[in-house]
Amino acid sequence: MNFSASSYYTLHRPSFCDRRVYLRSHKIKEPESSEFDKLLEELGQRHELEHLSTFEEFEDLRGASFEDRISRTLAAVKNGASVIYQGVLQSTIPGSKDEVVGIPDFLIKDGKSYRIRDCKLARHADESRHPEILLQLELYGWLFEETFEMRPTALEAYLGDRTILETSYDGGAFALEVLKDIRSVSNLKEEPYSPVGWSKCMGCGFEQRCWSIAHESGDPAIIPAIDQGAANGLRKIGIQSIDHLLKKFDVAKLAEFKRPWGKGVAKIGKSSERILLQAEAIRDNKEILISPIGLPDSENMVMFDLEGMPPYFDELDKVYLWGIQVYGAKPGPFTPALASFGTEGDRQGWMDFLSNSRKIFADHGDIPFVHWANYEKTKLKAYMKRFGDEEEIAQRVLANCLDLLEVTKESLILPVYSYGLKMVEKYVKFKRTMEEFGGEWSMAQYIRAVETKDEKLRNEIMSKIVKYNEEDLQATWAVLQWLRERA
Repeated sequence: MNFSASSYYTLHRPSFCDRRVYLRSHKIKEPESSEFDKLLEELGQRHELEHLSTFEEFEDLRGASFEDRISRTLAAVKNGASVIYQGVLQSTIPGSKDEVVGIPDFLIKDGKSYRIRDCKLARHADESRHPEILLQLELYGWLFEETFEMRPTALEAYLGDRTILETSYDGGAFALEVLKDIRSVSNLKEEPYSPVGWSKCMGCGFEQRCWSIAHESGDPAIIPAIDQGAANGLRKIGIQSIDHLLKKFDVAKLAEFKRPWGKGVAKIGKSSERILLQAEAIRDNKEILISPIGLPDSENMVMFDLEGMPPYFDELDKVYLWGIQVYGAKPGPFTPALASFGTEGDRQGWMDFLSNSRKIFADHGDIPFVHWANYEKTKLKAYMKRFGDEEEIAQRVLANCLDLLEVTKESLILPVYSYGLKMVEKYVKFKRTMEEFGGEWSMAQYIRAVETKDEKLRNEIMSKIVKYNEEDLQATWAVLQWLRERA
C-alpha cells in the first residue's frame, strides 16, 4: 500500500476522522468535489504560481513523469540547483514495505542543504487549527533526510496572507507515528466507528453516506447535544441506539457518566437532561416545550442575514451582502447592501447597510433585528472596528439584535439533528424556490463573480446570491411565525 504526505489531509480535513481514512483506502466512492472545493483548488494553484514567479531561476519538474521526477530531483539536489519546483521524495515507512511519497512545492538551496517550503491558502498553521500542515512539512523533512542523508535547514509554509511560517523539525518522529496510525486504520478489515457530527461532517465527501447509516441505526451521535467524546464513550459500553440510551440512563445517571474529554475524561453533567429530551423528541418525532417562548412583543421586526467570505488567499474576511427586510404589520422592501468589486467595495457595502438601517430606525424606532446564530453580531463588531460607526447606527443594530437560534434552543427541543437554519426551516415546512443554495454555494458563486470580466454573467451570478439571501430572510421569518404559534 502506498501513502503520501496528503494522507494527513485525509485524516484531518475537513475535521479529524479515521473512518474517512479507511473509506478512501478501500476505494469507497465519494461524490465529486463541490464547486466551492474546486474554486479553492484553483485559488491554491494561483497562490502557488504567484510565489513561483518570485524566483528568478528554478528547475521545474511538473511536466515529467513520476519516475522521471524522482530521478531529476536526486540529480538537481546533487548538482546544487538553486530552486527545485515540484520535486518528488520517496522512501518506505520504517518497519514495513509500504512506500510513502512527498511532493513539496519548493526545495530552496540554503548553504549546504535545502529549506523545504510548501504553499497553503490557510493564514494560520498551528497544531489546533491545521495540524495536517505541520505533519506534512515534518514528513517532507524526514523524506529529504532519508533521501540525501542531511537535514533540511528549515521547514516553511508560505501562507495565504503571503507570510512565511517556519516550523520546527524533530527528525520526523511524530509525523511517522501518525502515518503508522493511518496505515493501521487503512489495513483494518472492518470499517471503524467514528461518530457523525453536524459541523464535523460538513464538507466531507462521505457526509451523506455516514449520516444515512447513523439514521438507520439510530446512533446516539445524531443527537445534537451529544458531543464526540460522549458518542465514543457510550459506544464503548455498548450503547449503539437511541432506544438503548433511553432504557439505560436517567438524567442523574447520565450526568455522572464519564466520557473522553481532551487528554482525560469528564462527566457529561448538566447537558444530560437535554440529551435525553432530545433523544425522546427524535424517537417520538415530536417537539418538547421546556420553557416559555421568549419573543418580543413587537408588531414589526427586521429579518437580518449576511453572506460572508472567509479569509482565503487575498480576500478580506469580508461580508459581501448585508440583507435586511422589515416583516410584520407594516412590512418593508428587501434591501440588500452589496459590496462592489472595486478596491473600496467592502466599505461601500458597509455604508449602504448603515444607510438602509438608518432608514428603518427612522420609520420604526428601535425594532428587533432578528438573525440566526451569532455570525451577524460577530461581523457587526468587526466592521465597526474596520470602517467605523460615526452615527452609532451599527451600535443601535447590535443593541436590537435577537438571536432566534438561542430563543428556539432555550424554549423547545425539536426532533432534528441540527439547529442550523436549513434544518429547522425544513422542519417547520418552509420551502425555497431555489434548487441550489447554502453558505458554500454562495461563496463559490461570489468567487465566480469576482473572477469573471463578463459584466452580464457577473450580474446574473449576483442576482442569484441576492435571491438566496432574500429566501434566508423569508425562512427566518417563517421560523419566527411558527414559534409565535407555539407561544
